[in-house]
Amino acid sequence: MALGKKSGNGSESNWISFSDIMTGLMVIFMFIAISYIVEVQKKQKERDIIFEEFKATKEQLYAELENEFKDDFKDWEVELDKDLSIKFTNPEVLFESGQTTIRPYFSEMLTEFLPRYFSILMQNKYANKISEIRIEGHTDNLPALKFDNDPYIGNIMLSQLRSAQVLKYFRNMDYYRNLSPTEEQRLQFWITANGLSYGRTLDDNKQMTALSGKPANNDMSRRVEFRIVTTSETLVEQVIKEISK
Repeated sequence: MALGKKSGNGSESNWISFSDIMTGLMVIFMFIAISYIVEVQKKQKERDIIFEEFKATKEQLYAELENEFKDDFKDWEVELDKDLSIKFTNPEVLFESGQTTIRPYFSEMLTEFLPRYFSILMQNKYANKISEIRIEGHTDNLPALKFDNDPYIGNIMLSQLRSAQVLKYFRNMDYYRNLSPTEEQRLQFWITANGLSYGRTLDDNKQMTALSGKPANNDMSRRVEFRIVTTSETLVEQVIKEISK
């Protein structure tokens, strides 16, 4: 009898120990789950802040640029898009066909445009909000054999030289020469001159032909664009990559 009783107590003891282990594991898993949920919520909050900042910065820049240039852009046939790109789309005033010298009227426009444009962007509140200011040269799909036998490469060289000429014009202006060393360093870090050839031609509705599938309008396609890339935009791209993993 004693042996039987002892055996029974041992089973009860073993069962209690097993129950305690299961309870302990459940508590551990619960803490792990709570920690995971808290981490997920924290990351989501960080992402929400990035997206909100991205939206707010773009909206503020757009509003300031529109308010500054709304009357001039009509006269100059220049367009400001929501993506913060400014398109000079009148090919008759930009460059001679196949040439890289800035025409006189385009020179006058740049003299009016560039100091006011950069005065907005150089405000201290945007110092950490902008990662790049792109000066983009775009061409039609006509061969630029003067530069290369490959039509696309020839137009890459042509559009690159044109964007570089615009940048050179800006660097020779009094506004640029009067910048402080710190301001000049910031602009040199921000500004890039890019030649995009006819990779992003526009159709009659000024939409990219690669997206619309419509024929290119050569006059619309020959243009110079100023494009602002915000730091939030770079972070948004990183977030999207993380989400898509």
